[in-house]
Amino acid sequence: MFKFIKRIFAWWDGATLGMLLTLKRRAVFVFEDDFGNKYYEERKVTYDGRKRRWVVYKGYADASRVPPEWHGWLHHMYDNRPNETPLPTAQPYEKEHLPNMTGTVYAYHPKGSLARGGQREKVASDYESWSPEG
Repeated sequence: MFKFIKRIFAWWDGATLGMLLTLKRRAVFVFEDDFGNKYYEERKVTYDGRKRRWVVYKGYADASRVPPEWHGWLHHMYDNRPNETPLPTAQPYEKEHLPNMTGTVYAYHPKGSLARGGQREKVASDYESWSPEG
């Protein structure tokens, strides 16, 4: 029963029942990426001359979980699907795609942030912090 209610209302965790029905009726499955996200494309061309495209996230819905190549396809930056026509090979300075890590133990915390103890390095001699007299 809980899974059924979750499927109806929990849009942030996969597709809702309404979305699944819409995809079944109007879309065709395209691909499933390495993260488990599923991509769909509308069967018919819409009023603006393009086919609408969807992603159903595996787990929590977060746009940063879409790899760059699929982001470009979803937003009509190019027509060919990344699984059919791969992007050029990555440059040596490019990193692998990572989802947004905010709120996890892997989140970035700069030096001096409270998450790293709140201690920062001494500042340069041209800066003097203000402290009230008294």
